[in-house]
Amino acid sequence: MHVHHQAHLPVVSGEPGATTPDPRNLCGSLLTPPEAKPMEPLPAGHISPVRVLLVTGKGGVGKTSVAAATARRLARDGARTLVLSTDPAHSLADALDHGIGPEPTEVAPGLHAEQLDAQQRLAAQWTEIRGYLSTLLTAGGLDSLEAEELTVVPGLEELFALLDVQRHAEDGHYDAVVVDCAPTAETLRLLALPDALANYIDRGLAGGGRVARAVFERTGGVPLPGDDVLRAADRLQRRLRDVRARLLDTRHATVRLVTNAERVVVAETRRTHTALHLFGYHVDAVVVNRLLPEAVTDPWLEGWKRRQAETLDEIHDGFAGVPVLTAPLLEEEAVGGTALDRLGDALYADLDPAGVLADGEPLSFSSLGGGVTRMRLALPFAAAEDVTVHTSDAELFVTVGGRTGRVAMPPSLIDRPVTAARVRDEALEVDFAAAEPAAAS
Repeated sequence: MHVHHQAHLPVVSGEPGATTPDPRNLCGSLLTPPEAKPMEPLPAGHISPVRVLLVTGKGGVGKTSVAAATARRLARDGARTLVLSTDPAHSLADALDHGIGPEPTEVAPGLHAEQLDAQQRLAAQWTEIRGYLSTLLTAGGLDSLEAEELTVVPGLEELFALLDVQRHAEDGHYDAVVVDCAPTAETLRLLALPDALANYIDRGLAGGGRVARAVFERTGGVPLPGDDVLRAADRLQRRLRDVRARLLDTRHATVRLVTNAERVVVAETRRTHTALHLFGYHVDAVVVNRLLPEAVTDPWLEGWKRRQAETLDEIHDGFAGVPVLTAPLLEEEAVGGTALDRLGDALYADLDPAGVLADGEPLSFSSLGGGVTRMRLALPFAAAEDVTVHTSDAELFVTVGGRTGRVAMPPSLIDRPVTAARVRDEALEVDFAAAEPAAAS
């Protein structure tokens, strides 16, 4: 456990060296989706907040099937539901066995689906800013091709696609939005980007383009951003802040982690659980998919069943406080309405899939008396030796296993020194000294 004061560090927004997978079509029906039929807005006076469920997990565990089954169960229970995918693999249409496109398409009564067009969203949101940044880099000595390449941040396409979650949550058409996220490494980077990019825009372009104007004043000749660029930056910054605020609202937005009862997969699930808390996201269930049913009695599979049972016990013990939902390995592929409904019923049984299945706030503050304030950040599975804390101005940077989260401190804690920091009961606790008494006038 290390604490450094006034250490100025960049925000790490994902796994170092991670790359964005190339989008690819795996389902021919995606090329010719049926005509989209958007739902009608909810009745006037409908004020229930939209439930947002993010479904993610290691590649190959069946997260897309779980997302699709969850969405179908929600729709069957009467919720007006949208399931959309930010996964470049484009497998949601395969699971639903229905062609879908870049706008909501009705795939079942009460259920719409959407495969986000990340390139289209990137062009709509980034064109003005990208053009200015390219001009700025060219003025700094880079050739035009290098400048163009440097204006595309890895993961940016998926980030702009994620903004559709906010759009659909605001438009009044749906009670629930289920997001089939990319595999965990890409998802962690994606969920860290709204905060990081909004922060960089704030410092670089929004509010009058402070960084660009500072460069101009020092060097001269560097073009200042025009009003169209500043408006686009301010608009994007607001949208990024809005989508982050919605996804961090633990009363209405949660993550469901999908795993298999295999030790290697569970190890990654634990690391993902830690990282999600580091970024402020709340996990309300762990889904253990593809368990061999009791009815399977083949001697060749007995060893596998025994290992699955042992691993399942470890999951229950390790994720104490988080519901563990289980689903058997089906006799058929989880493709199409009938199979997905079987999967959804096995997962949720009598549970309400729209409910927040586990309470909890990743971040909280409490008073200890004597003016001392404690910040508590849940970090399940984190060891003390893997945690580093840096303070800088009005922010606290927490690094765990190569990933860094940024905590904006409440105004009342700014300039108050850290007196203690420890990892205890799977949480980071940071104590801030009492405020100095105001000087007499």
